Amino acid sequence: MTDPLADSPLAAQLKDEQTRRKKLSELELERPPETRVITVSNQKGGVGKTTSTVNLAAALADHGFNVLVIDIDPQGNSSTGLGIPHSADTDSIYDVLIDDLSFADVVAECPDVDRLSVVPATIHLAGAEIELVALVAREQRLHRALEEYFRHREENGLERLDYVFIDCPPSLGLLTVNAFVAAKEVLIPIQCEYYALEGLSQLLNNISMIQKHLNPVLKVSTILLTMYDARTNLASQVVDEVNGHFPSEVLKTKIPRSVRIAEAPSYQQSVISYDRSSTGALAYLEAAAEIVQRG
Repeated sequence: MTDPLADSPLAAQLKDEQTRRKKLSELELERPPETRVITVSNQKGGVGKTTSTVNLAAALADHGFNVLVIDIDPQGNSSTGLGIPHSADTDSIYDVLIDDLSFADVVAECPDVDRLSVVPATIHLAGAEIELVALVAREQRLHRALEEYFRHREENGLERLDYVFIDCPPSLGLLTVNAFVAAKEVLIPIQCEYYALEGLSQLLNNISMIQKHLNPVLKVSTILLTMYDARTNLASQVVDEVNGHFPSEVLKTKIPRSVRIAEAPSYQQSVISYDRSSTGALAYLEAAAEIVQRG
């Protein structure tokens, strides 16, 4: 007697995930020749920007790379999502940008992910936009602090960082400009929903302005599709549309809508730590591997 469950959609999904996990476990991922500094940005809110920062960073650390997350969003959600204290009296990225504190003085280790460290954000960052206006080289302050931290690690015999992710606020102020100047790459999360490309042309114009005036090496290297639901025609249409605009930047891996991804931040964890067996965790591990392979 045949098992009716053997041909069910759930069985097919489980078999597919098993195949993907096996393929992932067999990959040999190489360290980049130099530290890749990636700003995660989208001026549209609710697209999975912080979620992707947290989970890609955790996935890359899980793959064995040395990763740093810099949280420059005043809400501090990346800090929360990785279990890093960021109360008002915590030394943070605010103190680096405004008071010239060193990264080495504010960096914190992620409690449940080896090789992952975080420069947290505090509520003080909300006023940093105004305070930065009066400072010398205001657009360069994050870049200079990061370069100084790279030298500090080398001089103190610490392993080189492989990846740095900068989580931006969803607006183009001086904090985001600092992130664009400090990075060489921009990763743009785009949700698979109606109005997915809304505001994207403005973001690309802003990046173009930064390239022209402040950071000529900056480029959009990666587009990550989030909140994907394979059951809807809309999601397929958005995928086709985004691929049409960015044929070489879009990752093949799409991040699905997932209860586990949504739940993880309330436990101050990435989905990799919270539920490694989940579909969401698998998708972020695959996306991270794809980012490595694309170099």
